[in-house]
Amino acid sequence: MSESNVALYEGLFLFNIQEIEGDLNVAMETLQEILDRAEAEVITLSKWDERKLAYEIKGQKRGLYLLTHFKARGSQIANIERDVTLNEKLLRCMIIKGDHIGETELEQFVQAASKTADEAALRADDAPADTEEANAAPEAPAEPVVAETPAADEPATPAE
Repeated sequence: MSESNVALYEGLFLFNIQEIEGDLNVAMETLQEILDRAEAEVITLSKWDERKLAYEIKGQKRGLYLLTHFKARGSQIANIERDVTLNEKLLRCMIIKGDHIGETELEQFVQAASKTADEAALRADDAPADTEEANAAPEAPAEPVVAETPAADEPATPAE
């Protein structure tokens, strides 16, 4: 890849959960193939979120989002978008130029992605073997912090 036209991009890719059968690795491999075809240099590739969609997209109500940062030639972005449109596993994508991302932020993205991957590997290794531990009730969440506001009939005291 020639360095003259290469720029940093941030991409958010929405996957059809039914097509990837809920397997994160299938989604990551699919996206990696698309980016490799476009000769993009992947800097980070991580799961962003899996959630209910605000409205149906191609008949789907849920989707898996992958966030990626990559370097590519500007002429290849149209090819990436075309590949996304033609791939049944992907519902949508949004790619923006990464001019707003500084080196420090990019390092934080890389660290967060590697930390998430490490935690996922640990969870897979530490999966409970017996069903009693797996079915144990989760700990009660901490009480939310509520800021006290003066009652409506109390006069507010001005700052001195």
